[in-house]
Amino acid sequence: MKTNTIITIGRQYGSGGKEIGHFVAEAFGIKLYDKEMLARAAKESGICEELFETHDEKPTNSFLFFLAQFDAIKKIADEGPCVLVGRCADYALESYPNVVSIFIRADMEDRIRRVATRLDLTDAKAKDLINKTDKKRA
Repeated sequence: MKTNTIITIGRQYGSGGKEIGHFVAEAFGIKLYDKEMLARAAKESGICEELFETHDEKPTNSFLFFLAQFDAIKKIADEGPCVLVGRCADYALESYPNVVSIFIRADMEDRIRRVATRLDLTDAKAKDLINKTDKKRA
């Protein structure tokens, strides 16, 4: 199925949003972008990619990182239909008429189970990581 729609996926940590993004992209036969947006922003801005990775999902006083990432997201969206996971893509593309933005949530118990299994953590450590990550993303 072909579409001209850009799909943005925001998600709670451990909710499975990244996996859902892969499924949606595959179902529609379109590209998926996640951390690739950081590499693109680094390349196009001339800023070292490691700096983008260091500042990814962390508060920063540098408006430059924010603008470079938003610029890369807009350029990706201008190229055609795709799925964009995270990185505030919904905000970057809020003026685009062909954007569908979704937010993936899950019960805390399900998130703990997913994170604990994926990272081989105790439930307590997984819950702590989830809470810290959610706070950073907020």
